[in-house]
Amino acid sequence: MKAEIIAVGTELLMGETQDTNSSWIGSRLPALGLELEWVTIVGDDLDRVAEIIERAWRRSDVVLTIGGLGPTMDDLTRDGIAKTLGEDITTDPALEAWLEESFARRNITPMPAQNIRQAGIIPSAASMPNTMGTAPAWWIERDGKMLATMPGPPREMMNMWNTQVMPRLKERIPGQIIMSRMFKTIGLSEAAVDELVGDVYDLDGMELGVYAKPDGIYVRAIAKADTEAEALTTLMGAEEKIRGTLADYIWGTDEDDPSARIGELLNLHKAHVAVMESCTGGMVGSAITDIDGSSDYFIGGAITYSVPMKVQAGVDARTIAKFGVYSLQTAEAMAQAAQQTFNAEYAIGVTGVAGSADVAGENGLPDIKAGTVFIAVATPEGVSAQEYHFPSRRPLVRNRATTAALLQLAQALK
Repeated sequence: MKAEIIAVGTELLMGETQDTNSSWIGSRLPALGLELEWVTIVGDDLDRVAEIIERAWRRSDVVLTIGGLGPTMDDLTRDGIAKTLGEDITTDPALEAWLEESFARRNITPMPAQNIRQAGIIPSAASMPNTMGTAPAWWIERDGKMLATMPGPPREMMNMWNTQVMPRLKERIPGQIIMSRMFKTIGLSEAAVDELVGDVYDLDGMELGVYAKPDGIYVRAIAKADTEAEALTTLMGAEEKIRGTLADYIWGTDEDDPSARIGELLNLHKAHVAVMESCTGGMVGSAITDIDGSSDYFIGGAITYSVPMKVQAGVDARTIAKFGVYSLQTAEAMAQAAQQTFNAEYAIGVTGVAGSADVAGENGLPDIKAGTVFIAVATPEGVSAQEYHFPSRRPLVRNRATTAALLQLAQALK
């Protein structure tokens, strides 16, 4: 079945907001047996929104809209759908009461009159509750097609997909059984990963995709079969081959997240962590604190981008003079200094060359190539460091060094 995504919002066209929602949804459609053929971004103009929805309605089996469900006059997804289907929007008293209750719970009374727009619905639509916001969504089945609207804020969109849209699609889509699994790797190039898993492409009933992501290279295996047992057998066979060739380069699968994992392990050990970062510029600390409750185990950190700041933060100047600012020994000294300064059982030290312009920087050595990063983890038992070589593009170096640092800490916590 053909699927299409329509992202609504002038802010997306202008580059003020990135459309991460469409890629998030798109990655989840193959597991439902849906082939995503089009993704369209359209601005806040009724005629254009209606034109795009009408075109999608003609050519796709499943249409998913994201955004444009707010209360303001430029939130036009509902109006565009109504115009396409030739139906009138009327206010649903039950939705209006629900909205008023939502505002009352937040001590906002009376509800702004403009929000009544969000209680509008057409005869062909069924309302889907939004438990994380004030924008109810629509589910429409007509003319052998399915259309679902979802709110634009990513947190609300993800919840709407998981609790409302995906279960409905899963119930209604016939045909093959499809199972998928994502394998997340770090330390290899996209071409190297593709070459190593080459044999998996030839498995019957298997589709394979290799993707470069900020935190490494991902491999998605999709098994298709007539029965669940056959699909599971195919997927397990592919996983055995993938794990056999990629081995320790695999750091996680599916929704695994290194920040969440170290949080679990630190809580398990009743331990704390601190950081001292150079080339990652605070990204390791930021990743750790992305997790709710991270204040229970993250004490703090220091961004020591210059040599004097490293020395001031507790790194012995003689270590830097002898081994260089980009070295295993300096990374170890940074981790130990963070451990002592912040009185943490565990600490991370990161130094390296994020981009080619950094090589000639302070105490940079000529033989240190861009993309070389040294990461150390200090534990109650001691300190150890590893050397990494990432693609020499600054954003990739910093993102992958951040992931590597978290994974190295996770390994130390096992």
